[in-house]
Amino acid sequence: MKKKNLSAKKKIHNFYSKKLKDPSIKRIYLNFKKKLLDNNTNNFCVAVSGGVDSLALSFLAKCYSLEKNKKVYFFIVDHKIRNNSSSEANFVKNELKQFKVDCKILTLKKQKKISNLLTYARDNRYSQIVNQSLKKKFDFILTAHHEDDLLENFFIRLLRGSGLKGLISFKKIKSKVNINHKVSILRPLIDVPKKDLIYISKKTFNFNVDDPSNYDDKFLRVKVRKLISKLQKDGLTLKKFKTSLRNLSKSNDAIDYYVKKNINDNSSYIKMTNKIILNENFLYQPDEIVFRSFSELIHKTGKKNTFSRGSKIINLIKHLKIRKNDTKKTLSGCIIQKIEKSVIISPEK
Repeated sequence: MKKKNLSAKKKIHNFYSKKLKDPSIKRIYLNFKKKLLDNNTNNFCVAVSGGVDSLALSFLAKCYSLEKNKKVYFFIVDHKIRNNSSSEANFVKNELKQFKVDCKILTLKKQKKISNLLTYARDNRYSQIVNQSLKKKFDFILTAHHEDDLLENFFIRLLRGSGLKGLISFKKIKSKVNINHKVSILRPLIDVPKKDLIYISKKTFNFNVDDPSNYDDKFLRVKVRKLISKLQKDGLTLKKFKTSLRNLSKSNDAIDYYVKKNINDNSSYIKMTNKIILNENFLYQPDEIVFRSFSELIHKTGKKNTFSRGSKIINLIKHLKIRKNDTKKTLSGCIIQKIEKSVIISPEK
């Protein structure tokens, strides 16, 4: 390696090691590193938006890659939603290049009409990054979701009528991507307050892109953010919220226990034909137990990337309870047939 290259490499190592001497940054980095090690995060990429959260994540991921001598990929998705989205993506890419963070821009086709901008942006961001992850055989996509997001997402899901499982699902550090279950989302900063990520971003790369949608009242997330701000003035704290979330998680764990019990006690798997037979007792458990049990078995048998819509599962369960015999339905790659008091789930051919 040429002397010039060696000098540049040493300079960039010194930049990161110097920043890690800051006690606050070091504390967050050690917590970040522990999350990656605990989850066996060997092959991963990083979702970069240009906001302070993702830039703090990028800094931490780069530190980890230097310490462990790992190649880490960074992806920016250009949604083509705003007129200046491409220039913003290039700006972030060029700024990070100075710190030896090499980003690849993934560009979406410009859509004429989009009904839900934030949902479109989120779903297509994951879709693009998942496709790259499958090509390069990444196990994980690191996202910059943080402690404040936990509170916001709880209220958003509450307003949308989510059940218990939906309300607490975002608190998980790791979760499968709905698009393809070979890839997982890892949220190593989920217990870090946003103010700490702002601190890291300012003390390291010291730039960011400000998304104007963060201030637009037409978006539910912005409305929820303002609602939380008012509730905090009336005594809502993250500590109190986390206590409630822990209690809800315990209730969810209890339901999961009885879901497994229902599947073990009231269903049989026939390996030769790849069919599942449900006995009479399976459908006559509490509603949530039946719903989750049935959803899990449909997903397992149909081998689809995503779970069936909740409303379709509920309607099918009602149908099976009402009809006496020989009813047949299809759902998510499965044939569901009721014969006398049993239900047979088999894969579609």
